[in-house]
Amino acid sequence: MAASKGMLRRQRQLRTLVLQFLDGALCALSLWVAHFVRYQLSRRYAGEEFGIGSVRFLVDPIHPFFQGYFLLFLVVIPLAPLVLESQGFYKRAVVGSHWEMFWQLAKACTFNTVGLILVLYMIHIEVARGVVVLFGIFSFVAIALKEELLRLVYRTKFGQSQFRRRVILVGTKTDTQRMRQEIGRASDELDVVAEFDLNESPVEKLVAFLHEHSVNGVILSAQHTLFGKVEKAIQACELEGVEAWLVADFFKTQISQTSLDEFYGRPVLVFHANRETPWRRLIKQTLDFFGAMLLLVFFSPVLIAAALAIKRTSPGPIFFRQQRSGVNGKPFTMYKFRSMVSDAEQRKQELAALNEMSGPVFKVTNDPRVTRVGQWLRKYSIDEFPQLLNVLRGEMSLVGPRPLPVDEVARFDDLAHRRRLSVKPGLTCLWQVSGRSNLSDFKEWVRLDLEYIDNWSLWLDFKILCMTVPVVVLGKGAK
Repeated sequence: MAASKGMLRRQRQLRTLVLQFLDGALCALSLWVAHFVRYQLSRRYAGEEFGIGSVRFLVDPIHPFFQGYFLLFLVVIPLAPLVLESQGFYKRAVVGSHWEMFWQLAKACTFNTVGLILVLYMIHIEVARGVVVLFGIFSFVAIALKEELLRLVYRTKFGQSQFRRRVILVGTKTDTQRMRQEIGRASDELDVVAEFDLNESPVEKLVAFLHEHSVNGVILSAQHTLFGKVEKAIQACELEGVEAWLVADFFKTQISQTSLDEFYGRPVLVFHANRETPWRRLIKQTLDFFGAMLLLVFFSPVLIAAALAIKRTSPGPIFFRQQRSGVNGKPFTMYKFRSMVSDAEQRKQELAALNEMSGPVFKVTNDPRVTRVGQWLRKYSIDEFPQLLNVLRGEMSLVGPRPLPVDEVARFDDLAHRRRLSVKPGLTCLWQVSGRSNLSDFKEWVRLDLEYIDNWSLWLDFKILCMTVPVVVLGKGAK
């Protein structure tokens, strides 16, 4: 049972979605209030200076109407809940620590404010600095007040009846003791009113417990209980109209997470080894598509210049095409600007003794096959830019494990390394910003890829993209 959840995932997800929508609305309201307050200050103190010591600022007049700020709603409303989620804000217990809530909220509001400043800089919208600062303060106050109000409501008799669930734990004494300890960490959501062992007592006694304690749900552990008795218990709950939650921990897995799905009308447990959910996958695909399109448009002059330089300085095609392994090893054609001589693949065997990477991967410093223009393209990763076309085609992502040639994947000596193929390959990943080609140990490369997969989030993708920019601009670690 997922102890940190405290209740079934679908219920927590619903509550989180409601809170995220509310927090996005509160941040939008905070932006409007920030503009209103700043405008009132400009009316009263226009032209005057304020500050402490040598730190001074002048109160400039601003436009009284808010129309110019509406575009920022498209940034603030989705960004605020995303940043709050990245700080673990929605994983807390409702009546958890005040300090934990304030600290997470303060960090998120700071990131939101800095993010808003960056967006304003990139899209060149003139916004008074005071509005942005006040937005950070007001959003912190608004969400903190909302949390305190929820806490007060939750402590009332109405809140207890609406949000707390009375449950009976069913299983062996060992199983129920473990479940009770796990539930204790989220005691603001579940009340354990009784424990029941199907191996020692008949199902009829469980029904009497349901009547006696007026329970909302029964949590069953089938790890050490016969499935026949578990089935009878679920049928009894069905007749009583009481929810039955079967804890699916009878199979021990080290990595995989489980989810419930349907197979032609029959419920099935799905064991999946990455953290992507359908809605997160959809957001990632959308960001990949539009991000790749914007990057292609923005860097089109660089791409044209690179293509002309390759054509004029070296005989052969402009693009290098190679079969790489995609999701679950499915081959696809990856595009790069050609940075080597046209017969580079044929000469690869001649350089096998110079390979600096352990494992199946081939890397050589000062590769003699690289052209003079190719050295420059590789240093600043311009040779990788055509892979934005692969991103548009859905074969790659902006962030993900780098795709390896099909023949190198076929030489994996550890089957566990194939788990890096469980997600779409990407233009950049953790190993790219952790030394890039300076990594000579293939196992360390795979470890970083698996670390990315196991800890994946949209926020992690954003951080990796931000860390990639200085690595590429400065040409660190490229070969």
